[in-house]
This record gives sequence, structure tokens and C-alpha cells, in this order.
Amino acid sequence: MAKPATIQIKLESTAGTGYYYITKKNPRNITEKMTMRKYDPVARKHVEFKEGKIK
Repeated sequence: MAKPATIQIKLESTAGTGYYYITKKNPRNITEKMTMRKYDPVARKHVEFKEGKIK
């Protein structure tokens, strides 16, 4: 069987609240680390989220 094309990643908040999102990405198309601007409900504002590994 072939490996799946997508992997799960954790998007961690840069506000230091410990909040994170789980999402998928295709590492063949997106080779660099993902960064997204999303809502952090703990900080109650939109902040930058950076990619980290799921442990």
C-alpha cells in the first residue's frame, strides 16, 4: 500500500497561550513550514499560528 499524501500537523499559537489547531498538509506541495493567521480564543484575538509536530 502507498503512503498517504497528507500528514497531520499542529498549528501552535505564537501568543504563548498553549492553544493549537490540528490540520493536514501535503508535504510534496508545501515544503516549508506553514504559518496561518487564525483566531486564538484564549487571547481573544487573531494571532499567527506556526507549524509544529504532533507528539
